[in-house]
Amino acid sequence: MASIMKTRLLMTFKDEDAKRISLTVDEPRTDLTEVEIKEAMDLVVSKNIFAPNGLSIVGAVEAKIIVTDTTEYDLI
Repeated sequence: MASIMKTRLLMTFKDEDAKRISLTVDEPRTDLTEVEIKEAMDLVVSKNIFAPNGLSIVGAVEAKIIVTDTTEYDLI
């Protein structure tokens, strides 16, 4: 039996059609602050870095850290 912990940062934005767009970062720094996340999201919006489905991202909606703990079993 093995346990695997994974962490990811999920950032949700809205596009020009008010649809939600999510970007994830696997294994973010453990000392990442709320201010740093907000600044990074504001940068994505202000620099128009991504255009999913040809639409600009126009605002940040939310961000969260997700931690998953998966247990694998050796059935042999």
